[in-house]
Amino acid sequence: MDKTHILHEKARNALRNIHNGDSNRELISYKTLRKLECDGKSVELEVELGYPAKTQMKSFRQRIHAALSEVSGLGKPNISITSRIAAHQAQTGTKRIPGVKNVIAVTSARGGVGMSTATVNLALALADEGARVGLLDADIYDHSILQMLGVAGQQTTSEDGCLIEPLAVHGIETMSVGFFKETETPTLWRSPMVIQALEQLLFGTRWHDLDYLLIDLPSGTGEVQLSILQKAPICGALLVTTPQDIVLKDIKKYVRLFEKSGVALLGIMENMSIHICQHCGHTEHIFGSGGSEKISADFNVDCLGWLPIDVQIRKAIDEGHPTMVSAPHSRAADIYRSIARQMTARLALRPEETGENLPTSI
Repeated sequence: MDKTHILHEKARNALRNIHNGDSNRELISYKTLRKLECDGKSVELEVELGYPAKTQMKSFRQRIHAALSEVSGLGKPNISITSRIAAHQAQTGTKRIPGVKNVIAVTSARGGVGMSTATVNLALALADEGARVGLLDADIYDHSILQMLGVAGQQTTSEDGCLIEPLAVHGIETMSVGFFKETETPTLWRSPMVIQALEQLLFGTRWHDLDYLLIDLPSGTGEVQLSILQKAPICGALLVTTPQDIVLKDIKKYVRLFEKSGVALLGIMENMSIHICQHCGHTEHIFGSGGSEKISADFNVDCLGWLPIDVQIRKAIDEGHPTMVSAPHSRAADIYRSIARQMTARLALRPEETGENLPTSI
């Protein structure tokens, strides 16, 4: 065995000890390692992540540098870490959306769990991590996302009379039926009309080379939800829940719905997990505890994060300045970023789309 091969194996063994908390796997794997060259004077290492992680690059580089520096005889580490976000396979029988690589559905089994607040902040967190992101408000009856983003009452246009231009806000693209109707006017549409409108928003919007399009699905397991799961090319889904037993029972139904629809469940996030008193610091599980962990164990799906009950999250979203915009350095913002990275890191482990099925811009 020559010296170069020995050094190469030493470097690989050192890298195997570095854990990636986003994917819950080794940081350096066969999918991420693009180059490893050792000559005794230096180590040339190129790592390519399959998900956006701009805020973690410095930490990753430092950990790799430290691991390689501890191995004698390797030389100076020269480390390059980049991200390449590929298009991943969606459920069979669906057509790709032009200008969109990956569609991720964010949903819950019932309303009142803070799903839309989570979707908005996760979309902004992905953008903060370096991805090109779009957000589709798929709740025709209660299109609150425009208020959450601070653009309620605004309208969008169609330059060619065919495709609708999404509105750019806080660094992401967004689309909602709320752009085309008065905010206070109720939507009295039956399911077929709702489904038709959602298809128009999905495929009739001029999305601009998005890495991820997050869909804020209406809660529940009715005809509209099932139709979206059958028609939209969903590459993965995130379930939002709270610790309450009554919510967790419905979550189990939704997990089964995903399984039957062929949609990959990327993880669960738990809202309103714990209350921390602002005055004395006392912690209390107002809505119970351990529920998401039980779902995780029962269905072999990871819980990606727990959000506390935080009045600042509620105030920020009501005022149209989501936490990721109004308090980007807060603990809540860090949790949103962590969940966003974990969600897309798990998507990156899934098979990539190839050939003629790749999405293209218009």
